[in-house]
Amino acid sequence: MDRHLVHILVMTQVPLSVAKAQLTELVRRAEEGETVVLTRHGKDIVRLLPLRVPARLKEKRMAAIRAAQAAVGDLPADFDAARSQDFLYDDDGLPG
Repeated sequence: MDRHLVHILVMTQVPLSVAKAQLTELVRRAEEGETVVLTRHGKDIVRLLPLRVPARLKEKRMAAIRAAQAAVGDLPADFDAARSQDFLYDDDGLPG
């Protein structure tokens, strides 16, 4: 692994001068769903993104959504997201 690559979660930052020699590899990684950011003088300038989201990434996202929904449970039929936090505040608009 090149000493210039910095991994932050699933994001890779690569100096533009290094990316020139590794473009094919960086594009492959972006196609697989990794966020690849090119930098110039330590500042982000370009993010490589695939035109299509990989199927395994879609599946991972959907699994996370299903897990969150399972943790919350079914919402009542009369649930209104716009009014869901009303119980947090009193009549004066202060936290209750």
